[in-house]
Amino acid sequence: MRIELFHDTVCPWCRIGKQNMLTALSEWTGEPVELSIRAYMLDASIPVEGLPFKETMQKKFGGQVDLSQVFSQVTEAGKGAGLAFDFDKVGFMPNTRMSHRLIAIVPQESKLSMLEAINKAYFEDGRDIGSLEVLLELAQETGIETAGLRERLTGGEGEEEVAQDLAYGHDVGITGVPFFIIDGKYALTGAQPPSVFTQVLQKIAEEKSNG
Repeated sequence: MRIELFHDTVCPWCRIGKQNMLTALSEWTGEPVELSIRAYMLDASIPVEGLPFKETMQKKFGGQVDLSQVFSQVTEAGKGAGLAFDFDKVGFMPNTRMSHRLIAIVPQESKLSMLEAINKAYFEDGRDIGSLEVLLELAQETGIETAGLRERLTGGEGEEEVAQDLAYGHDVGITGVPFFIIDGKYALTGAQPPSVFTQVLQKIAEEKSNG
């Protein structure tokens, strides 16, 4: 069985949805599940150097939303999933392409831990995950072999994989994340609770056993 997770590294609901999925998988006793992490960019127009976080968020909502209320909602939802968020530390809204490229080029067994390290660095520590230096530090902290990694990233490696993910997401009509495609036939959108993932996995297992 396979789950494809479409996400952006600055999407808090993606982080929560991913954790809920992982919680469901930790309790799943059926067929093994393979996870594929797919890139999605909520705003590809953000410059490489990034933009001020709160100002950018205000513009996104047209100045009509109380950001403290938005952040509080995310923080509370995060607590329910066992995750911390500290939006007071977040200063930048980065362009996320390089962070996606990094996830694309690290070994398969390190992709999830790399994504989780990037999420934590951004949402808990306020680090600029659009920065090459920060991403290299995170790779090292995650235990990934960093020899040659700088050259690979500055040389554009991972760009093709990210472009393919973005095109794939567009082709299947994804307009928001998190978005999950399960076993190529079922789709879930948003930060669904663990029970919903379990229900879908059970449904697929039953279909296979009856097929």
